[in-house]
Amino acid sequence: MNTLPRFGLPIVLPWHEPDPWKCGGLQAHFSACTGQSAGKIGVVRIFRHVVGWALCVTLAGCASAAPPPLVPQALAGRVVVGYQGWFGCPGDFENNTQWLHWFQGEPSANSLLVDMLPALGDFPVSALCDTGLRGADAKPVYVYSSQTASVVDRHFQWLREHGVTTVAVQRFVSELADAAKRRRADNVLRHVNAAALRHGVDFFIAYDVSGAPATSVIDTLLADWAHVSRELFAINSRAYLHTDGRPVVQLWGFGFRDRPGEPGEVAALMLQLRQGDEDRKPAVLIGGVPSQWRMRTGDSKADPGWDKVYRSFDVISPWLVGRFNDAAGARRVLDTLVIPDQREARRLGVGYLPVVFPGFSWHNLMARHGRASALAAIPRQCGEFFWAQVTLLLGAGADRLYLAMFDEVDEGTALFPIEDRSDRLPVGAALVRGSEAGCELPPDGYLRLAGRVAGHVRDGTAPAPR
Repeated sequence: MNTLPRFGLPIVLPWHEPDPWKCGGLQAHFSACTGQSAGKIGVVRIFRHVVGWALCVTLAGCASAAPPPLVPQALAGRVVVGYQGWFGCPGDFENNTQWLHWFQGEPSANSLLVDMLPALGDFPVSALCDTGLRGADAKPVYVYSSQTASVVDRHFQWLREHGVTTVAVQRFVSELADAAKRRRADNVLRHVNAAALRHGVDFFIAYDVSGAPATSVIDTLLADWAHVSRELFAINSRAYLHTDGRPVVQLWGFGFRDRPGEPGEVAALMLQLRQGDEDRKPAVLIGGVPSQWRMRTGDSKADPGWDKVYRSFDVISPWLVGRFNDAAGARRVLDTLVIPDQREARRLGVGYLPVVFPGFSWHNLMARHGRASALAAIPRQCGEFFWAQVTLLLGAGADRLYLAMFDEVDEGTALFPIEDRSDRLPVGAALVRGSEAGCELPPDGYLRLAGRVAGHVRDGTAPAPR
Protein backbone atom coordinates (compact mmCIF):
# COMPACT_ATOMS: atom_id res chain seq x y z
CA MET A 1 0.00 0.00 0.00
CA ASN A 2 1.29 3.43 -0.83
CA THR A 3 1.16 5.83 2.09
CA LEU A 4 -0.09 9.21 0.95
CA PRO A 5 2.18 12.22 1.57
CA ARG A 6 2.37 14.21 4.76
CA PHE A 7 0.50 17.30 3.69
CA GLY A 8 -1.94 18.67 1.16
CA LEU A 9 -0.95 20.66 -1.90
CA PRO A 10 2.11 22.83 -1.25
CA ILE A 11 1.57 26.30 0.19
CA VAL A 12 3.94 28.47 -1.81
CA LEU A 13 5.04 32.09 -1.82
CA PRO A 14 7.00 33.64 -4.75
CA TRP A 15 10.48 35.20 -4.79
CA HIS A 16 14.05 34.59 -5.95
CA GLU A 17 17.51 35.20 -4.55
CA PRO A 18 20.96 35.34 -6.22
CA ASP A 19 22.70 32.04 -6.96
CA PRO A 20 24.71 30.99 -3.87
CA TRP A 21 26.86 28.66 -5.97
CA LYS A 22 28.74 31.65 -7.30
CA CYS A 23 31.30 33.94 -5.68
CA GLY A 24 32.66 31.33 -3.27
CA GLY A 25 29.20 30.32 -2.11
CA LEU A 26 27.94 26.75 -2.10
CA GLN A 27 30.64 25.59 -4.52
CA ALA A 28 33.09 25.98 -1.63
CA HIS A 29 31.13 23.40 0.34
CA PHE A 30 31.72 20.74 -2.31
CA SER A 31 35.49 20.50 -1.88
CA ALA A 32 36.31 17.62 -1.67
CA CYS A 33 24.56 1.13 25.13
CA THR A 34 23.10 4.17 26.14
CA GLY A 35 22.09 4.68 29.77
CA GLN A 36 19.29 2.62 31.24
CA SER A 37 16.47 3.97 33.42
CA ALA A 38 15.87 2.25 36.74
CA GLY A 39 12.11 2.52 36.19
CA LYS A 40 10.07 1.38 39.18
CA ILE A 41 12.14 1.38 42.35
CA GLY A 42 13.03 -2.10 43.52
CA VAL A 43 16.06 -4.07 44.56
CA VAL A 44 16.08 -6.24 41.44
CA ARG A 45 15.71 -3.29 39.09
CA ILE A 46 18.37 -1.26 40.90
CA PHE A 47 20.71 -4.27 40.91
CA ARG A 48 20.19 -4.76 37.17
CA HIS A 49 20.74 -1.09 36.56
CA VAL A 50 23.98 -0.90 38.55
CA VAL A 51 25.38 -4.15 37.15
CA GLY A 52 24.41 -3.15 33.63
CA TRP A 53 26.11 0.22 34.06
CA ALA A 54 29.26 -1.42 35.44
CA LEU A 55 29.42 -3.90 32.58
CA CYS A 56 28.72 -1.12 30.13
CA VAL A 57 31.66 0.95 31.33
CA THR A 58 33.97 -2.05 31.77
CA LEU A 59 33.27 -3.48 28.32
CA ALA A 60 32.96 -0.09 26.59
CA GLY A 61 29.54 -1.18 25.38
CA CYS A 62 27.83 2.20 25.84
CA ALA A 63 28.08 5.36 23.85
CA SER A 64 29.42 7.17 26.93
CA ALA A 65 29.83 6.62 30.67
CA ALA A 66 29.25 10.34 31.27
CA PRO A 67 25.92 11.54 32.69
CA PRO A 68 23.35 12.04 29.92
CA PRO A 69 22.13 15.56 29.08
CA LEU A 70 18.91 17.04 30.40
CA VAL A 71 15.76 16.30 28.43
CA PRO A 72 15.39 19.86 27.02
CA GLN A 73 18.76 19.30 25.37
CA ALA A 74 17.53 16.24 23.45
CA LEU A 75 19.01 16.46 19.93
CA ALA A 76 20.84 19.74 20.65
CA GLY A 77 23.84 20.03 18.37
CA ARG A 78 22.50 17.34 16.05
CA VAL A 79 21.27 17.22 12.50
CA VAL A 80 18.62 14.52 12.08
CA VAL A 81 17.87 12.95 8.69
CA GLY A 82 14.57 11.19 8.08
CA TYR A 83 14.78 7.69 6.61
CA GLN A 84 11.70 6.12 4.98
CA GLY A 85 13.08 2.64 4.27
CA TRP A 86 9.80 1.63 2.59
CA PHE A 87 10.86 0.47 -0.88
CA GLY A 88 10.24 -3.06 -2.09
CA CYS A 89 10.57 -5.34 -5.10
CA PRO A 90 8.83 -8.65 -5.88
CA GLY A 91 10.51 -11.52 -4.05
CA ASP A 92 12.54 -9.32 -1.72
CA PHE A 93 11.00 -10.61 1.53
CA GLU A 94 8.60 -13.44 2.29
CA ASN A 95 5.86 -13.48 -0.36
CA ASN A 96 5.95 -9.88 -1.56
CA THR A 97 4.83 -9.48 -5.19
CA GLN A 98 4.74 -5.66 -5.39
CA TRP A 99 7.05 -2.87 -6.48
CA LEU A 100 6.37 -1.02 -3.22
CA HIS A 101 6.65 2.76 -3.57
CA TRP A 102 8.28 2.45 -7.00
CA PHE A 103 5.38 1.55 -9.31
CA GLN A 104 1.64 1.15 -9.18
CA GLY A 105 1.29 -2.33 -10.63
CA GLU A 106 3.82 -3.47 -13.22
CA PRO A 107 6.78 -1.23 -14.04
CA SER A 108 6.27 1.28 -16.83
CA ALA A 109 6.94 4.94 -17.45
CA ASN A 110 3.26 5.57 -16.75
CA SER A 111 3.03 3.62 -13.49
CA LEU A 112 5.82 5.37 -11.58
CA LEU A 113 5.06 6.52 -8.04
CA VAL A 114 8.30 8.49 -7.68
CA ASP A 115 9.65 11.66 -9.25
CA MET A 116 13.32 10.68 -8.95
CA LEU A 117 15.32 7.50 -9.35
CA PRO A 118 18.36 6.80 -7.18
CA ALA A 119 21.85 6.79 -8.65
CA LEU A 120 22.93 3.20 -8.08
CA GLY A 121 26.40 3.07 -9.61
CA ASP A 122 27.94 2.17 -6.23
CA PHE A 123 25.85 -0.99 -5.92
CA PRO A 124 26.47 -4.41 -7.45
CA VAL A 125 23.68 -5.54 -9.77
CA SER A 126 23.13 -8.53 -7.47
CA ALA A 127 21.87 -6.15 -4.75
CA LEU A 128 19.37 -4.42 -7.04
CA CYS A 129 16.02 -5.07 -8.74
CA ASP A 130 15.78 -5.10 -12.53
CA THR A 131 12.56 -3.28 -13.48
CA GLY A 132 12.54 -4.67 -17.01
CA LEU A 133 12.60 -1.08 -18.31
CA ARG A 134 15.40 0.38 -20.40
CA GLY A 135 16.93 3.80 -20.63
CA ALA A 136 17.72 5.61 -23.86
CA ASP A 137 21.16 4.00 -23.61
CA ALA A 138 19.39 0.60 -23.90
CA LYS A 139 20.73 -0.45 -20.49
CA PRO A 140 18.50 -1.89 -17.74
CA VAL A 141 16.90 0.46 -15.23
CA TYR A 142 17.38 -0.75 -11.65
CA VAL A 143 15.81 0.17 -8.32
CA TYR A 144 16.42 -1.29 -4.86
CA SER A 145 14.60 -2.86 -1.94
CA SER A 146 14.90 -1.60 1.63
CA GLN A 147 14.75 -5.27 2.62
CA THR A 148 18.29 -5.74 1.29
CA ALA A 149 20.80 -5.45 4.13
CA SER A 150 23.69 -4.31 1.93
CA VAL A 151 21.62 -1.44 0.53
CA VAL A 152 20.70 -0.11 3.97
CA ASP A 153 24.31 -0.55 5.04
CA ARG A 154 25.55 1.53 2.11
CA HIS A 155 23.04 4.27 2.96
CA PHE A 156 24.36 4.51 6.49
CA GLN A 157 27.92 4.37 5.23
CA TRP A 158 27.18 7.42 3.06
CA LEU A 159 25.67 9.26 6.00
CA ARG A 160 28.68 8.59 8.19
CA GLU A 161 31.13 9.53 5.46
CA HIS A 162 29.36 12.87 5.08
CA GLY A 163 29.25 13.58 8.82
CA VAL A 164 25.53 13.04 9.38
CA THR A 165 25.13 10.69 12.33
CA THR A 166 21.51 10.83 13.56
CA VAL A 167 18.67 9.14 11.68
CA ALA A 168 14.91 9.13 12.32
CA VAL A 169 13.62 5.78 11.04
CA GLN A 170 10.01 6.03 9.94
CA ARG A 171 7.55 3.43 11.21
CA PHE A 172 4.04 3.75 9.80
CA VAL A 173 1.31 2.93 12.31
CA SER A 174 -1.16 2.23 9.49
CA GLU A 175 0.83 -0.89 8.59
CA LEU A 176 1.71 -2.22 12.03
CA ALA A 177 -1.62 -3.95 12.70
CA ASP A 178 -0.97 -6.19 9.68
CA ALA A 179 1.39 -8.99 10.76
CA ALA A 180 3.06 -9.36 7.34
CA LYS A 181 3.65 -5.62 6.96
CA ARG A 182 5.01 -5.37 10.48
CA ARG A 183 7.48 -8.16 9.74
CA ARG A 184 8.72 -6.12 6.77
CA ALA A 185 9.11 -3.07 8.98
CA ASP A 186 10.91 -5.19 11.60
CA ASN A 187 13.31 -6.48 8.99
CA VAL A 188 14.20 -2.96 7.90
CA LEU A 189 14.73 -1.99 11.54
CA ARG A 190 17.12 -4.91 12.01
CA HIS A 191 19.08 -3.78 8.95
CA VAL A 192 19.12 -0.21 10.26
CA ASN A 193 20.42 -1.31 13.65
CA ALA A 194 23.19 -3.42 12.11
CA ALA A 195 24.22 -0.62 9.75
CA ALA A 196 24.06 2.02 12.48
CA LEU A 197 26.28 -0.06 14.76
CA ARG A 198 28.75 -0.75 11.96
CA HIS A 199 29.10 2.87 10.91
CA GLY A 200 28.70 4.73 14.20
CA VAL A 201 25.34 6.33 13.45
CA ASP A 202 22.58 6.91 16.02
CA PHE A 203 18.94 6.26 15.17
CA PHE A 204 15.50 6.52 16.74
CA ILE A 205 12.00 5.48 15.73
CA ALA A 206 9.58 8.03 14.28
CA TYR A 207 5.98 6.80 14.39
CA ASP A 208 3.96 8.30 11.51
CA VAL A 209 0.20 8.09 12.12
CA SER A 210 -0.81 9.04 8.56
CA GLY A 211 -3.61 6.80 7.32
CA ALA A 212 -3.95 4.88 10.58
CA PRO A 213 -7.53 4.11 11.73
CA ALA A 214 -8.68 6.59 14.35
CA THR A 215 -10.25 3.78 16.37
CA SER A 216 -7.01 1.84 16.81
CA VAL A 217 -4.06 4.19 16.24
CA ILE A 218 -3.26 4.58 19.97
CA ASP A 219 -3.47 0.88 20.84
CA THR A 220 -1.47 -0.13 17.75
CA LEU A 221 1.31 2.34 18.51
CA LEU A 222 1.56 1.29 22.17
CA ALA A 223 1.60 -2.40 21.24
CA ASP A 224 4.34 -1.81 18.70
CA TRP A 225 6.50 0.18 21.12
CA ALA A 226 6.25 -2.80 23.49
CA HIS A 227 7.08 -5.15 20.60
CA VAL A 228 10.10 -3.08 19.58
CA SER A 229 11.24 -2.92 23.21
CA ARG A 230 10.57 -6.48 24.33
CA GLU A 231 10.91 -8.62 21.20
CA LEU A 232 13.20 -6.74 18.81
CA PHE A 233 15.35 -5.25 21.57
CA ALA A 234 16.04 -2.39 19.19
CA ILE A 235 15.94 0.33 21.83
CA ASN A 236 18.58 -1.48 23.89
CA SER A 237 21.07 -1.17 21.06
CA ARG A 238 24.15 1.02 21.51
CA ALA A 239 23.04 2.75 18.33
CA TYR A 240 19.56 3.68 19.58
CA LEU A 241 19.53 7.32 20.62
CA HIS A 242 18.91 7.95 24.32
CA THR A 243 18.68 11.16 26.32
CA ASP A 244 18.78 11.22 30.11
CA GLY A 245 18.89 7.42 30.00
CA ARG A 246 15.64 7.26 28.05
CA PRO A 247 15.03 6.25 24.44
CA VAL A 248 13.99 8.98 22.04
CA VAL A 249 10.85 8.42 19.98
CA GLN A 250 8.96 10.71 17.63
CA LEU A 251 5.19 10.91 17.25
CA TRP A 252 4.51 12.41 13.84
CA GLY A 253 1.10 13.60 12.63
CA PHE A 254 -1.04 14.06 15.73
CA GLY A 255 -2.88 17.37 15.55
CA PHE A 256 -2.87 17.65 11.75
CA ARG A 257 -6.32 18.27 10.30
CA ASP A 258 -6.23 15.11 8.17
CA ARG A 259 -4.61 12.75 10.69
CA PRO A 260 -6.19 10.61 13.43
CA GLY A 261 -6.14 11.24 17.16
CA GLU A 262 -8.03 13.35 19.70
CA PRO A 263 -6.19 15.52 22.24
CA GLY A 264 -7.33 13.56 25.31
CA GLU A 265 -6.23 10.18 24.00
CA VAL A 266 -2.97 11.53 22.62
CA ALA A 267 -2.17 13.14 25.98
CA ALA A 268 -2.84 9.79 27.68
CA LEU A 269 -0.60 8.05 25.14
CA MET A 270 2.21 10.50 25.83
CA LEU A 271 1.87 9.94 29.56
CA GLN A 272 2.11 6.17 29.10
CA LEU A 273 5.16 6.48 26.89
CA ARG A 274 6.84 8.84 29.35
CA GLN A 275 6.16 6.71 32.39
CA GLY A 276 6.94 3.37 30.76
CA ASP A 277 6.09 -0.01 32.25
CA GLU A 278 7.42 -3.57 32.33
CA ASP A 279 7.33 -3.74 28.52
CA ARG A 280 8.17 -0.18 27.56
CA LYS A 281 11.06 1.96 28.77
CA PRO A 282 10.17 5.57 29.69
CA ALA A 283 10.68 7.66 26.56
CA VAL A 284 11.71 11.16 25.50
CA LEU A 285 9.11 12.47 23.06
CA ILE A 286 9.57 14.48 19.88
CA GLY A 287 6.37 15.93 18.43
CA GLY A 288 6.14 16.11 14.66
CA VAL A 289 3.44 18.78 14.73
CA PRO A 290 1.66 21.08 12.24
CA SER A 291 3.48 24.22 11.18
CA GLN A 292 0.75 26.38 12.77
CA TRP A 293 0.58 24.48 16.06
CA ARG A 294 0.78 27.61 18.22
CA MET A 295 -2.30 29.26 16.66
CA ARG A 296 -4.21 26.04 15.89
CA THR A 297 -4.98 27.34 12.38
CA GLY A 298 -4.10 26.24 8.86
CA ASP A 299 -2.74 22.68 8.94
CA SER A 300 -3.57 22.23 12.66
CA LYS A 301 -6.83 21.06 14.19
CA ALA A 302 -8.62 23.88 16.01
CA ASP A 303 -9.62 22.09 19.23
CA PRO A 304 -8.08 24.03 22.18
CA GLY A 305 -7.21 20.68 23.74
CA TRP A 306 -4.25 20.47 21.38
CA ASP A 307 -2.54 23.38 23.13
CA LYS A 308 -1.59 21.19 26.08
CA VAL A 309 -0.61 18.26 23.85
CA TYR A 310 1.73 20.29 21.64
CA ARG A 311 3.36 21.92 24.65
CA SER A 312 3.90 18.59 26.42
CA PHE A 313 6.51 17.28 24.00
CA ASP A 314 10.17 17.32 25.02
CA VAL A 315 11.05 18.53 21.53
CA ILE A 316 8.66 20.31 19.17
CA SER A 317 9.29 19.79 15.45
CA PRO A 318 6.87 21.65 13.15
CA TRP A 319 6.57 20.22 9.63
CA LEU A 320 7.58 22.93 7.15
CA VAL A 321 7.82 20.93 3.91
CA GLY A 322 5.76 22.60 1.19
CA ARG A 323 4.91 25.68 3.25
CA PHE A 324 7.02 27.91 0.95
CA ASN A 325 8.79 27.56 -2.38
CA ASP A 326 11.71 30.01 -2.34
CA ALA A 327 14.02 32.01 -0.12
CA ALA A 328 11.51 34.83 0.38
CA GLY A 329 8.90 32.36 1.55
CA ALA A 330 11.44 30.77 3.89
CA ARG A 331 12.22 34.18 5.37
CA ARG A 332 8.53 34.93 5.83
CA VAL A 333 7.97 31.60 7.60
CA LEU A 334 11.01 32.31 9.77
CA ASP A 335 9.54 35.63 10.88
CA THR A 336 5.93 34.55 11.31
CA LEU A 337 6.31 30.97 12.55
CA VAL A 338 9.83 29.88 13.48
CA ILE A 339 11.02 32.79 15.62
CA PRO A 340 7.77 32.94 17.65
CA ASP A 341 7.96 29.14 17.93
CA GLN A 342 11.47 29.40 19.33
CA ARG A 343 10.36 31.92 21.92
CA GLU A 344 7.52 29.64 23.01
CA ALA A 345 9.83 26.62 23.19
CA ARG A 346 12.28 28.56 25.38
CA ARG A 347 9.41 29.65 27.65
CA LEU A 348 8.33 26.03 27.98
CA GLY A 349 11.87 24.77 28.51
CA VAL A 350 11.67 22.31 25.61
CA GLY A 351 13.69 21.74 22.46
CA TYR A 352 12.80 23.08 19.02
CA LEU A 353 13.62 21.10 15.86
CA PRO A 354 12.79 22.93 12.60
CA VAL A 355 12.63 21.09 9.29
CA VAL A 356 14.67 21.81 6.14
CA PHE A 357 13.91 20.33 2.71
CA PRO A 358 15.75 20.57 -0.63
CA GLY A 359 12.73 20.93 -2.94
CA PHE A 360 9.49 19.14 -3.70
CA SER A 361 7.91 17.10 -6.51
CA TRP A 362 5.11 14.53 -6.50
CA HIS A 363 3.96 14.67 -10.11
CA ASN A 364 3.83 10.89 -10.66
CA LEU A 365 2.36 10.07 -7.26
CA MET A 366 -0.50 12.51 -7.80
CA ALA A 367 -1.05 11.27 -11.35
CA ARG A 368 -1.63 7.76 -10.00
CA HIS A 369 -4.33 9.28 -7.76
CA GLY A 370 -5.95 11.20 -10.61
CA ARG A 371 -4.59 14.60 -9.61
CA ALA A 372 -2.36 16.98 -11.49
CA SER A 373 0.84 18.43 -10.05
CA ALA A 374 3.76 19.99 -11.88
CA LEU A 375 7.08 18.21 -12.03
CA ALA A 376 9.55 19.94 -9.68
CA ALA A 377 6.70 21.97 -8.15
CA ILE A 378 9.20 23.50 -5.70
CA PRO A 379 12.47 23.69 -7.65
CA ARG A 380 15.73 22.81 -5.95
CA GLN A 381 17.50 25.75 -7.61
CA CYS A 382 20.85 23.97 -7.61
CA GLY A 383 20.91 23.79 -3.82
CA GLU A 384 20.15 27.48 -3.31
CA PHE A 385 16.70 26.76 -1.87
CA PHE A 386 18.08 24.30 0.71
CA TRP A 387 20.96 26.53 1.72
CA ALA A 388 18.76 29.61 2.10
CA GLN A 389 16.69 27.77 4.73
CA VAL A 390 19.79 26.60 6.58
CA THR A 391 21.30 30.09 6.61
CA LEU A 392 18.11 31.65 7.93
CA LEU A 393 17.53 29.04 10.65
CA LEU A 394 21.09 28.93 11.95
CA GLY A 395 21.26 32.70 11.81
CA ALA A 396 18.16 32.78 14.02
CA GLY A 397 19.87 30.56 16.60
CA ALA A 398 18.53 27.10 15.74
CA ASP A 399 20.65 24.52 17.61
CA ARG A 400 19.28 21.38 15.91
CA LEU A 401 17.77 20.66 12.49
CA TYR A 402 15.74 17.93 10.82
CA LEU A 403 16.52 17.30 7.15
CA ALA A 404 13.64 15.87 5.11
CA MET A 405 14.43 13.28 3.82
CA PHE A 406 17.30 10.91 2.98
CA ASP A 407 15.39 8.66 0.57
CA GLU A 408 12.04 10.35 -0.14
CA VAL A 409 11.79 10.14 -3.93
CA ASP A 410 7.98 9.84 -3.84
CA GLU A 411 7.77 13.54 -2.97
CA GLY A 412 11.11 14.57 -4.44
CA THR A 413 12.80 15.61 -1.19
CA ALA A 414 15.56 12.98 -1.33
CA LEU A 415 19.07 13.94 -0.23
CA PHE A 416 20.78 10.76 -1.41
CA PRO A 417 22.29 10.63 -4.91
CA ILE A 418 19.68 10.73 -7.67
CA GLU A 419 20.15 9.68 -11.28
CA ASP A 420 21.14 12.71 -13.32
CA ARG A 421 21.73 11.23 -16.78
CA SER A 422 18.59 11.35 -18.91
CA ASP A 423 19.77 8.41 -21.01
CA ARG A 424 19.70 6.21 -17.89
CA LEU A 425 16.10 7.03 -17.04
CA PRO A 426 13.15 4.98 -18.37
CA VAL A 427 12.18 6.08 -21.85
CA GLY A 428 9.10 8.30 -21.69
CA ALA A 429 9.23 8.85 -17.92
CA ALA A 430 8.70 12.25 -16.31
CA LEU A 431 11.44 12.50 -13.66
CA VAL A 432 13.46 15.21 -11.91
CA ARG A 433 17.21 15.34 -12.50
CA GLY A 434 19.82 17.15 -10.47
CA SER A 435 20.91 19.25 -13.43
CA GLU A 436 17.38 20.36 -14.31
CA ALA A 437 18.21 24.01 -13.61
CA GLY A 438 21.35 23.97 -15.72
CA CYS A 439 23.71 23.39 -12.82
CA GLU A 440 26.28 20.67 -12.37
CA LEU A 441 26.19 19.01 -8.97
CA PRO A 442 28.28 16.08 -7.80
CA PRO A 443 26.13 12.95 -7.32
CA ASP A 444 26.40 13.26 -3.54
CA GLY A 445 25.93 17.04 -3.61
CA TYR A 446 23.08 17.22 -1.13
CA LEU A 447 24.77 14.79 1.25
CA ARG A 448 27.83 17.03 1.19
CA LEU A 449 25.61 19.99 2.01
CA ALA A 450 23.98 17.98 4.80
CA GLY A 451 27.41 17.22 6.23
CA ARG A 452 28.33 20.89 6.04
CA VAL A 453 25.14 21.75 7.91
CA ALA A 454 25.88 19.09 10.54
CA GLY A 455 29.26 20.69 11.15
CA HIS A 456 27.75 24.14 11.69
CA VAL A 457 25.07 22.79 14.05
CA ARG A 458 27.58 20.72 16.00
CA ASP A 459 29.94 23.67 16.38
CA GLY A 460 27.21 26.23 17.03
CA THR A 461 28.24 28.38 14.07
CA ALA A 462 26.27 29.95 11.23
CA PRO A 463 27.33 29.78 7.57
CA ALA A 464 29.50 32.67 6.48
CA PRO A 465 27.69 35.44 4.57
CA ARG A 466 27.92 35.12 0.84
